[in-house]
Amino acid sequence: MDLHLQISSPERLTSVVADTLILIVAADAVEPKPDRHLADTIADAIRRGDFELKKGCTLYVHRPAGVKAARLLVAAAANMTPKGFKAAVAGALAQLKNLGGKHVAVAAAGVLTAEHAEALVTAADDAVYVYRHTKPSAPPPKAFAKLTLLCSKAEEKAARRGLARGQAVAQGVRLARGLADLPGNHCTPSFLAAQAGKLAKSYGLKVQVLDRRAVEKLGMGAFLAVARGSAEPLKFIVVRYDGAPKATAPVVLVGKGITFDSGGISIKPAAEMDEMKFDMGGAASVLGTLRAVAELKPKLNLVCIVPACENMPGGRAIKPGDVVKSMSGQTIEILNTDAEGRLILCDALTYAERFKPALVVDVATLTGACVVALGKHHSGLFTADDGLAAQMQAAAASALDPCWRMPLDEEYDEALKSNFADMGNVGPRVGGAITAAMFLRRFTGKYRWVHLDIAGTAWKSGTAKGATGRPVPLLTHFVLAQALS
Repeated sequence: MDLHLQISSPERLTSVVADTLILIVAADAVEPKPDRHLADTIADAIRRGDFELKKGCTLYVHRPAGVKAARLLVAAAANMTPKGFKAAVAGALAQLKNLGGKHVAVAAAGVLTAEHAEALVTAADDAVYVYRHTKPSAPPPKAFAKLTLLCSKAEEKAARRGLARGQAVAQGVRLARGLADLPGNHCTPSFLAAQAGKLAKSYGLKVQVLDRRAVEKLGMGAFLAVARGSAEPLKFIVVRYDGAPKATAPVVLVGKGITFDSGGISIKPAAEMDEMKFDMGGAASVLGTLRAVAELKPKLNLVCIVPACENMPGGRAIKPGDVVKSMSGQTIEILNTDAEGRLILCDALTYAERFKPALVVDVATLTGACVVALGKHHSGLFTADDGLAAQMQAAAASALDPCWRMPLDEEYDEALKSNFADMGNVGPRVGGAITAAMFLRRFTGKYRWVHLDIAGTAWKSGTAKGATGRPVPLLTHFVLAQALS
């Protein structure tokens, strides 16, 4: 569902015509913005014990007296930062899912910035997202279609800027979620390539899709090895956005595109293997970021690379103990065929050299070890470049899409030694996310590089199973920060 977004600057909130008026308040910000009537309503509810100024508390009033909106929903935020505001908005919108009304107006009892406006849009888009592609029996959601941000005249310019960025990010997240939620028999490497082509056509981008023969010619032995066990043809996808002069070095994003990961000969346990359709979350987020960037048209050059294939067992599949030669010329002993993401990424990282990039970011649902280390909240950030780490962390903070920097000390590299090749593709179980990053680092010596392990953040399990679209917000903010002024 596409949301219709607008901004309004009413003199009084009580005069706003909408199906639902949502008012976000915090302990330190009730007085400045609500009308006196609304402030009195909140104060009365607090006195009667019906409402508390505590994170997560809400007050619902149907047909509130003196208010033109048919419903009033007051939601308490932990604070009025963009993060606190977004959490309160998300909670309030969740309460409206089973109610009628198509037009929701949102106001805050505090100063609104561009960051608040962006947070509102992304929270709202998340609230109305429903997967329906292979579930036609799913009932249509009772969701709002129109969203109005209420702000003062002085805040309008910043709010419009935030809404525009939020819309672009939300569209990118929606694309990433939609791709990752598709089953592996629908979202194949060929399907990913076709989606990249549609994206290129829509935004006037340049796209190139290499097949097996072209990949063989380039000497991508590691990528080829992973794809050998599957009947699905591999695709090596390259899409370019050119928003700056040709001489400007591009930002390169590389996304892991394993459209289904069985583990190969080192096969995974059956339990939860269905979730391995999400193993192309890196590719999905890279394409989602590309869409957001193309929508906003910043002055920069961006190249997105997606090596896409399946990792399947079969008569031609790679075996533990096999040795393959990467595009870089370095040889790799396959100790575990389930450590395949780094094998397709290493050849893509070598391919990225031809663009003489300003920097390269690879994004991958790479290791279960990262989930153990950081859980589902932070993506793992790996880089030896302090400047890039600071930029990535700043982008994470502004995008409300957190990441956490992990170590890359040289001592971890010892774990990749092999008696039969230049390196093994895995080290010991302990520190597995770090040794995976150390493996990738061996292919990035000619440019500045960041690795994002999103194994814990790209999807949710359990009853809320589904893709999250992360880290599209983080990547979009990071890429936009590289734009020419």
